[in-house]
Amino acid sequence: MTSLFEVQHLMKAFGGQQVVNDLSFSIDPGECLGVIGPNGAGKTTTIRMCLGLTRPDSGRITALGLRMPQDNLAIKAKLGVVSQMDTLDPDFSCYENLLVYGRYFGLTDKEIHARIPSLLEFASLSNKAKSKPGELSGGMKRRLSLARALVNDPQLLLLDEPTTGLDPQARHLMWERLQILLQQGKSILLTTHFMDEAERLCSRLLVLDHGKKIAEGKPRDLIEQHLEPEVIEVFGVGALELATSPLAALAGRVEVSGETVFFYTREAKALLEGLSQYPGLRTLHRPANLEDLFLKLTGRQMREDA
Repeated sequence: MTSLFEVQHLMKAFGGQQVVNDLSFSIDPGECLGVIGPNGAGKTTTIRMCLGLTRPDSGRITALGLRMPQDNLAIKAKLGVVSQMDTLDPDFSCYENLLVYGRYFGLTDKEIHARIPSLLEFASLSNKAKSKPGELSGGMKRRLSLARALVNDPQLLLLDEPTTGLDPQARHLMWERLQILLQQGKSILLTTHFMDEAERLCSRLLVLDHGKKIAEGKPRDLIEQHLEPEVIEVFGVGALELATSPLAALAGRVEVSGETVFFYTREAKALLEGLSQYPGLRTLHRPANLEDLFLKLTGRQMREDA
């Protein structure tokens, strides 16, 4: 299968610090590639280079058979972009935001007017056509931004943390819309800090840290490759002492975060039996997930924004 979008050996440094370091990846037609990593991992810089907003020091970006940044405008004409920040025009109605944006792609007013009703319906905003962004909820604004990104009928969407700041209901509705786009054959490059979002939407994940790719693969494959299958979380007064108790020997790996002890194991029965001797502690037994993977690969320490 020919890749729709391909990045090869991308490099970018600022002030002598390597922000993106020999990064390569590709996106196939109909695929959602998720990019996850802590603050400062290089996600935003990578997106900016993919959009031609930042010039790489070296490397190659090919999109839809064209080269970035040489064919910057031609590539952008075929992309849909939803950025982290709200870039809707506050003085225009929902309808007008779509109309004006469509003109940027050289579409005639007749073509745009024909597309707007279905775009508003897709975003569940048909009854808000005359409303201005200031009258919309956060979830409505994000859906309008997504509808706007679709006005040129792009093959590939670049979504930079599209559900940040949304409540659970709004996030789920946004996920539903993105699933519809994938079913229609659209491709998506998605950056996110929500691990449940990444697992729900992404057919493949790219894990970045310090500008380098440290893991790549299907979400469940990565979990099976890097983690024990079961996790027992223990918290409460005295929980931290268990991290160095004989119970720790029953786990494959033990981690401490705040007041919680995490036991990672392939066989939870003996651990659960041992923990039953501590009725004052609270336990949560669950399967390993993407958040566990993220924390194992990138660490639990806080990072400063970069």
